[in-house]
Amino acid sequence: MADYVIPARTSIGHTHLKVSDLDRALAFWQGVLGFELQQRMGAQAAFLSAGGYHHHIGLNTWESAGGSAPPPGTTGLYHVAILYPTRRDLAIAVRRVLDASIPLQGASDHGVSEAIYLADPDGNGVELYWDRPGAEWPRDPAGGVAMYSRRLDLDALLALAG
Repeated sequence: MADYVIPARTSIGHTHLKVSDLDRALAFWQGVLGFELQQRMGAQAAFLSAGGYHHHIGLNTWESAGGSAPPPGTTGLYHVAILYPTRRDLAIAVRRVLDASIPLQGASDHGVSEAIYLADPDGNGVELYWDRPGAEWPRDPAGGVAMYSRRLDLDALLALAG
């Protein structure tokens, strides 16, 4: 078992979140972040994507309608990470989040990427990020990736949003 390595081209296909109010969740995921609605199942579920895929984000109230977010100190989803193709695309997304008066929980430069952290209306952690080209990633003396967490210059990022 330990010798198995997952294929390099494997990716995470979608994230499905339990939400308490579908319309409120859609206002965030579709209205603020801009995911496209692919299908809605009444007040119970919705499937959203980028670029017409069947769904990258699933939202449902099947077991959570009217529910509350898990309390701190419990297990569960830490965050779902949305990878933007360019730094400017990330800047535009962050500008939309701020314009919607959604508070940021953090902003970090990880060397390999720049990341913004926030929560959706149900308290699910959300990371918005872009990856630097692999040739720019910091490396340790042995050639391995040497990620770090440093303060992100948010003003410089937002300047790209126009």
